[in-house]
Formats: sequence, structure tokens, C-alpha cells
Amino acid sequence: MRPSHALAASLLAVSLSACGGRAADSTLLRESFDSGDTYSRTVPGTPAQACEAARRTLLSQGYAIARADPDGVEGNKNFQPREDEHEQLVLRISCAPRGDEALVFISAVQDRYALKKSPTSASVGVGALGSVSLPFGSNDDSLVKVASSTVQDADFYRRFFARLQQYLPAAKAGTPEPVPPAAATVPATVPQPQPQPQPQPQPQPTVSEPAPVPVPAPTPAPTADTPIPAN
Repeated sequence: MRPSHALAASLLAVSLSACGGRAADSTLLRESFDSGDTYSRTVPGTPAQACEAARRTLLSQGYAIARADPDGVEGNKNFQPREDEHEQLVLRISCAPRGDEALVFISAVQDRYALKKSPTSASVGVGALGSVSLPFGSNDDSLVKVASSTVQDADFYRRFFARLQQYLPAAKAGTPEPVPPAAATVPATVPQPQPQPQPQPQPQPTVSEPAPVPVPAPTPAPTADTPIPAN
């Protein structure tokens, strides 16, 4: 091979490898693993409470629950934008502990299906020509997956977490202040019932008895020895 042909072949190989490398790296460059919180949020409560809130969020939006566990939920929803196309949105949620709170991860996958028509044929005998395959008007229609991609719309996930907050348990009430030790040692005085004053008996009016009438003493009868004075 002449040097000019060899140089051209090597340049072509380098260019093809460079094109292939750019095509492969284009997907990797989009996966930057940045510190954003598009697919996760920290919420109050336990992981079981967070996953229960996620399950209720999906149910409120018409999703069919395929799996519901204390640490994970999966649901799907179907769409039909056109007569010969079908779309399915699958949401997978995972809940993990993070201190006294829960960390919720979510990933949505959009699958697209297209209606494919497969015409049927039948063999018909035609004399000396033998059998001839002729198509009929009936078709076997089937849905075939034509695309599948992870949803990367940050606003979609923001709406999900905003709805999730409505189903989380209410915040706990503030902890009451502790009682001071000095006040705790003093026993609480129970008010004693005051004795009710007894009603005093009213004095009965005294009825004065009438004074006794003196009885005159009887005059003694004269005796025989006593002289009777002359008139």
C-alpha cells in the first residue's frame, strides 16, 4: 500500500473513533451528578410515613399502585395522545431514614408504544400453479414499545413533592418547658373544705305564768268560853 493510501486510512479511522467517542460521551456529559435536589427531598416523619404519603399522592392523581412497602412505592398511569400511540408513566419512590427525618427519592420513566399492523395471508390453490399466498383484509394489531426515557423535568418533580407535603403527618406540638426542681419538690396543697356554719336554734319565747291569787285565811269560829260582847 502506498504511503498516501495508508495516511488516508489512518485519518479515517481516527475520525470515526472520534465521532463514536463524542456520541458515547454526549449521554455521559448530561449525567453530571450535581448537587441538585431534583429527584430527592428531605421531609419530616419516618420513612414509612413518607412512603404512605407518596402512595396517597399517586392515588390522588389517578395512578394505579403496583407496589407499596414501608420503604418503596411504585405506580403507573396510562395515556393515549393519539389513536395509534400509547404512553405509560411509571413512578418509583424510595424512602430512607435521615436522622429524625426521611429522605424521599423519585424517578419517573415514560414509555411509548406504537400500534403495529401485521397483515395476515393465506394460501390458495390455483390449478397447475400450485398454492399462491394472497393477503386478506384482516390485520393483527399489536402495541410495540418504541421509546423509553427517564423524565428529567425539574418542575414535574417539584409538583410531586409539593403534593406530597399535604399527606405528611402534622408537625408535633412544642415540648412543654420542664418544671423547676424547687417547685417540683413542694407538694401541692389541696384546699381543705371549709366547715359550714351550723344554724343556731332560735330561742323559744317564754310564756310567763300568772301570779298565784292569795287565798284568805279562814276566820276561826268562836268558842264557848269566849264572852260575847254586849251590844
